[in-house]
Amino acid sequence: MEIAILIPCYNEASAIEKVVSDCKQVLPAARIYVYDNNSTDETIMKAKKAGAVVRNESLQGKGNVVRRMFADIDADVYMMIDGDATYDVTSSPIFIEKLLSDNLDMINISRDSQSKNAYRWGHHWGNKFLTGMVNFIFGERFKDILSGYRIFSRRFVKSFPVSSEGFEIETELTVHALSLKMPVGEISAPYYSRIEGSISKLSTYKDGFKILTMIINLMRKEKPLVFYNIFTLIFVLLSLILGIPVVVHYFQTGFVPRLPTAVLSAALMIMAFLSLTCGLILDTVTKGRQELKRLFYLQYTSFNQEK
Repeated sequence: MEIAILIPCYNEASAIEKVVSDCKQVLPAARIYVYDNNSTDETIMKAKKAGAVVRNESLQGKGNVVRRMFADIDADVYMMIDGDATYDVTSSPIFIEKLLSDNLDMINISRDSQSKNAYRWGHHWGNKFLTGMVNFIFGERFKDILSGYRIFSRRFVKSFPVSSEGFEIETELTVHALSLKMPVGEISAPYYSRIEGSISKLSTYKDGFKILTMIINLMRKEKPLVFYNIFTLIFVLLSLILGIPVVVHYFQTGFVPRLPTAVLSAALMIMAFLSLTCGLILDTVTKGRQELKRLFYLQYTSFNQEK
C-alpha cells in the first residue's frame, strides 16, 4: 500500500521541518512531498533537510498547488496536511486504517482547538457559517468543511477536477464528495496554535468572501434547479405584489390606470418562467455531467472491491 503525504506550503520555514519529521516518525513507509508555492524564506531548504521530496508550483494559491499535487503524484492513499504544524499527525495511521477498513474515499479531520489562540475569532465563526451553509445546501455530513487535514483514496484524487485557485479548495473538495455521494467520514483531532514565526495566510474577510462565492457557484453548477428556483420565487412574489392591486382595480372599475405597474408585473412573471426554464434545462445538463463524473470515478477500483 503506497501512501503519499502531500504538504502544500508557503513561507513555513519555522514549521515545515517539524511537520515533515513528525510525518516520517508516524508513517515511516510513506513518501512525503512538500509543494512550495513561491516561498521567500527557507522553507525549501528546511523541507529538504528534513527528508521531504520538494517540488514547486509557480501559480500562487493553495488550489493551484493541490491541482498540481493531485496531477503529479500516484499512490493508493493520500494524506494532505498543512505545513504550519497546527495539526496532530500522531493519529494519522488510525485515520488511514479507517479509510481502508471502511472502504472510504475521504476522511475529513475536523479541528478540536487545544487553545484559545488556535482559532482567530473571525475564522471560528466564519467556519461555522460556511460549514452550515454547505450542510444546508448539499447535505449535513461534515462539521468542519475548511479543514486542511484530510485522507483520500486514489479514486477520489484522480476523479477530482480542481477549479479553485486559493483557499476555496477545501470547500470544493467537500462538495465533490457530497455531489457524487461518495463514502466519506469525519474524525475529530487536536488543533494547536501556530508556533512562533508562523503566520496565517488566510484573510478572514477576503478569503471568506471567496469561499462564499465558491459555495454559491458550486450550488449553481451542482444544484441549478434549486439555485434558479430562488430567483423564480422572488420574481413571482414581486409580480404578485405589484400585479394583484392592478387586477383588483380592473375588476372593480374596468380600467387599468397604472399601466407601467401592470407591464412591470407581467415582465417579472415572464422572468420567473424564464428562470424556471433555465433551472430545468441546466438541471438536465448537470445530471449528465454528474453521471460522467461518476463513471470516471468508478474506473478506479476501491480498496476492498471484489474481483
